[in-house]
Amino acid sequence: MIVEGSVLPVPRANIDTDQIIPARYLTRIDADGMGEHLFEGMPDGEHLLALHEGASIIVAGENFGCGSSREHAAWAIVDRGYKAVIAPSFARIFHENAYTNALVPVIVPQAVADELMGARHIAIDVVNETLRADGGPEIAFTLDPLRKQFVLGGGFLKYLAAKIPAVRAWEAAR
Repeated sequence: MIVEGSVLPVPRANIDTDQIIPARYLTRIDADGMGEHLFEGMPDGEHLLALHEGASIIVAGENFGCGSSREHAAWAIVDRGYKAVIAPSFARIFHENAYTNALVPVIVPQAVADELMGARHIAIDVVNETLRADGGPEIAFTLDPLRKQFVLGGGFLKYLAAKIPAVRAWEAAR
């Protein structure tokens, strides 16, 4: 599975979930339409999005997704059409929510993230855990092996649903 596209650089650390999707939009229980409000909690968020319209990969600073544990943050990012977030680190719960919603969370050193901020196009090979920016050299990263299967399967619920026939077969064989 290759995730590729243009880049939305967000050159700051500690982007919290309220900046990603403000609390006033947390009244919904599904992801549909959440992307409309992506980065409304960030002072220049709408400007950044407009400047990089059509981007599908976010490159950000360390501790992306900190703050409260709202899954809505991952929903808003995916609903807006982003397939991956690259950062030096993620808040633990956001990291889990990314995997659960088939958003590829790529951790790279700060120097690499800084360099990727200026990239035009990034291709991420999820299976082989490498990325390449603007045709440059491959950069290796690591994904959690089980959670990588969630991403490859379209998110945790789709991954789980695909296991139902195996569970039924096991139960029938007992």
